[in-house]
Amino acid sequence: MEVNDALVEKLADLSRLQFDDLQKEDIKKDLQRMIAFVEKLNELDTTGVSPLLHVSGNSNILREDIVTGSISRKEGLKNAALHDEFFFKVPKVIRK
Repeated sequence: MEVNDALVEKLADLSRLQFDDLQKEDIKKDLQRMIAFVEKLNELDTTGVSPLLHVSGNSNILREDIVTGSISRKEGLKNAALHDEFFFKVPKVIRK
């Protein structure tokens, strides 16, 4: 794949970025190096290698659900700047 000015312009337009000429040259070089790397990977013989879907063979490793104690409502509201008997009070942020 050839990386040219038109490709860099298109990518810049799609990503809503603006580059000066020096930056465009750097981007062209970087893109060409990335494409060369991917093309190098195509040289590998992958016959007999099954596709890798996950890095690990483990699945659904979950911890035990252990019920523990919690604090009371009174304790939870103790350090709140504003509260009533049941809820935290916060300043209104949405106005109509």
